[in-house]
Amino acid sequence: MNVRRLRVERVLTQEQLAHDAEIDVTYLRGIEAGRRNPSVSVVGRLAAALGCEIVTLFGH
Repeated sequence: MNVRRLRVERVLTQEQLAHDAEIDVTYLRGIEAGRRNPSVSVVGRLAAALGCEIVTLFGH
């Protein structure tokens, strides 16, 4: 949920974030829906693409 919240706050589409994080948009959709568990590497790329710390993705 935090990935989606941060993406929306930054006015990014799923396609833009997936491109910036170098992941497939279908994979990102699964992460946002809670159906996929990203690897540590992907979490790091998502945090970098969102301009936040990794811990922010796990916060409440």
